[in-house]
Order: sequence, then C-alpha cells, then structure tokens
Amino acid sequence: MTHELKNIVKAFQVANEKKQKTVLATVVALEGSSYRRPGVRMLIREDGKRVGAVSGGCVEKEIVRQAQTVFSNDVPKMMIYDGRYRLGCEGILYILIEPFIPNPAFLEAFDEILKNRAQFEIISSFTKQEGPHADLVSFLVFKGKKFAVRPDVGLSHERLLFQQQMKPCFKLIIIGAEHDAVQLSSFASLAGWEVTIVAAAAEEKSINDFPGASLFLTEEPEMLSIDSIDNQTAIVLMTHSYVRDLKYLLAIKESRPVYLGLLGPAQRREKLLNEFMELYPEVSDAFFDVVHGPAGLDIGAETAQEIALAILSEILSVTRNKEPIMLKNKQGRIHT
Repeated sequence: MTHELKNIVKAFQVANEKKQKTVLATVVALEGSSYRRPGVRMLIREDGKRVGAVSGGCVEKEIVRQAQTVFSNDVPKMMIYDGRYRLGCEGILYILIEPFIPNPAFLEAFDEILKNRAQFEIISSFTKQEGPHADLVSFLVFKGKKFAVRPDVGLSHERLLFQQQMKPCFKLIIIGAEHDAVQLSSFASLAGWEVTIVAAAAEEKSINDFPGASLFLTEEPEMLSIDSIDNQTAIVLMTHSYVRDLKYLLAIKESRPVYLGLLGPAQRREKLLNEFMELYPEVSDAFFDVVHGPAGLDIGAETAQEIALAILSEILSVTRNKEPIMLKNKQGRIHT
C-alpha cells in the first residue's frame, strides 16, 4: 500500500509542476466482497490521466466521471458503487473522492517516512450518504502530527473514520548480478517492491542492467554494509559462486530479514550452512528460522522468469503467513 501512495505523491508533484489539479479517490468502506480491500487509492489528473487503481478496472471510469464535479467546485464527495448488479463481485464500495492538494509540510513528512522506513497512519473521514460533503478529508498521521491532503481543513469526529496503519515499502535485496537476478529485480519492482542489488566489482554491472532497481551497491562481502534490514525486508542470495555466497552470508549474519532465500539445490544449502556454522558457531537459531533454500515454491519453474515468479510467490506466502494452495480448493473468501 505504501508504494502505491508513493506513486500517487510523485504523480501529484508532476501534475503540480504543470499547474494541473489532482483528485484522490479512496475506498473507505466495503460491504460484501470486492477485487481490492478498503485503503486502495487512485489519483486522477485534471486531464483525465490516472495513477493507481481501486479495482480490477471496472470502477475506475465511473470514478473519473464523478471526479469532474470535485475538479470544478473543490468539494469532496462520496461515491457508492454497487458491484452486485454491475460486476458480480457481490460488494458495495464506498469511495471518498476529494481534492488532493498536499502542502509542503505533508510532502516533507512523507519524504521523511520513506527515507527512514517509518510506519505511519492514514485517517479518512467519510459517510455512507452519497453526494458532496465539504467536511470530508484524509490525513496522514506521523509522529503524532496530522497532515491533511488539502489545506485549512480539520478532522470531523462526527463522521465515520477509516483508519489504516501503513508499513514501510517492502524491500528486496538481491545479492548477485547474473541473468536470473535481473529477472527477479524486474518482477519485484513490478510488484512495487524497493529493490537493492549487491554485486562484486568483478561483475562489471551497474544499475542500468537491472530494470526497476532503486539502488545498486558494488561491494565485496568484507565491506558490505546495508542499512534498514527489517521485518519488511527480504534477501535473496544468488551469486552462483559458492565461495562468494558463503562470504556474503557471513557479511549479513547479524541482520534479521523476514526472509533469506538461498539459490541452488538442497545439498548445496546444507554444505553452505554447515560451513557457515563452523565459521560462526555463535549464530542464533532465529537466523535459520528465516532461511529458505532452495528458494521458491515448487510450481514447475524452469526459465529465469519462472524461477523469479516462484521466489516472489514464496516471499509473499512467508510475509503474509499463508500456506500456498490453489484458490479453487479454498473455502470462504478468496482474499483475506
């Protein structure tokens, strides 16, 4: 979710430079089922272009149409979309459409959030009555301070409140620079993850070789230093060199990612971890709890692209605490 808001803020800044108005649409409540859950957002520009989505593509055109009155009078409104008769999703969406005019204080706070990988909250006031409501507004809450999406408006506690806890953007650190690392970087960035590539100087690679990567580090294992490895960070070790993998594994021995993937067969994993323990006998059991090797789910992957999908799928299943099954075999709601 945070990466979607990051894209929205970037799009606002571009539109603002062009003197174009922007409107923010947020799903604040849901009755029944829908493609996405409350908290999804979309930015609409005055020229009709949009960033983000609140559904699989069925609701967006109606939101753009309804946003036109918000562009003209700068008054927020509630939109109710009944998917039971239009989509077959058996859900009713309550969507807040409001002017998006964040001031410099909002933008500075959000920039600090991204840099420090901090948690924050978003609060939106809303009603289930369709139509214009001048007092409806969304706030970013950080370090106890509220930053409204438009100036000179307060939060009305007489309205319903949608409150959303936001985690830092999920980060993937790929240690290695071969072809499969390029594919993994590309797929992870498409998922909205922040991707860091770590490669030895001998690889002779740069960030231009990795589509979607946000950071490229040319560092040998002995000099490796990566900030902010937290429970929103996954690491995949895939240098294709046993010796180099071992050295990098030792370099990150004190880190605590949510997932540590090792490329290669089980026999290689056992040899790698055994030698790792010989060199670092004081390693804690918690370190091995996050180790997954061979990395990836068994989906019959053969190509580099398919292997990337298998690894990303396993990371998602671990971070969301879900046992992978076919959805046709799942009882109850599809997405919970």
